[in-house]
Amino acid sequence: MGRDFELPLEATVEATPEQVWEAISTGPGIDSWFMGRTEVAEGVVRTAFGGFELPPSAVTAAEPLQRFAHSSDKAGDGRFVAYEFMIEGRERSSTVVRMVTSGFLPGDDWQDEFEAMSRGLEMYFATLAEYLGHFAGRVATPLTEFGPPVTDWADAWKRLYAALGGMPEAGDRVRAGGVEGVVYYRNSQTLGLRTGDGMYRFLQGFGGSMIASHLLFEGGEDQGPRWRAWLEELHAG
Repeated sequence: MGRDFELPLEATVEATPEQVWEAISTGPGIDSWFMGRTEVAEGVVRTAFGGFELPPSAVTAAEPLQRFAHSSDKAGDGRFVAYEFMIEGRERSSTVVRMVTSGFLPGDDWQDEFEAMSRGLEMYFATLAEYLGHFAGRVATPLTEFGPPVTDWADAWKRLYAALGGMPEAGDRVRAGGVEGVVYYRNSQTLGLRTGDGMYRFLQGFGGSMIASHLLFEGGEDQGPRWRAWLEELHAG
């Protein structure tokens, strides 16, 4: 058993089509809002996230300033994921960007996987919009750290929100791990903060760990151990 899926997302950003194109079609651009490290070369998009390699995704459309699309091959069980980005310039240097993610999820647990994928993609797309609105043209250093295994997600999020002073809403100013920032997005499985030099994201990993998936525009090379320790302390507290 399995299910075809499609998830469309759209935003109007204060950025030019050129800046949007750079963000969605180049490795450094994708690094600055998506997950882990990405390379775009010889018509293939390759992404590594926390030591795991995602299936390579072949570029299927590359129309500069208009459309960029890529898709993984179908696995033996039919699984694949395809991404399509569409760009439409507007007046006063604003741009509409659309991201449609589609594919097939196999197995009887496809609903749980789709839920986790959807919540994660919503966060990544919100990060793309935030990046284009506040950091366009800059390149982030991705930081990915996994916390201890989680058996009770309601308790895990309760602990995280307690560390922030309560469940926040978009626009609230909070402090996490010594970093103070503005909440730019939150859903049931993710939380994102923006500071003047980075975006700090916490994700409910489908494999069972809280993930710190940060994007740092300054001083990102040596912060991994600190965030790993913070996640461990949060889980043990």
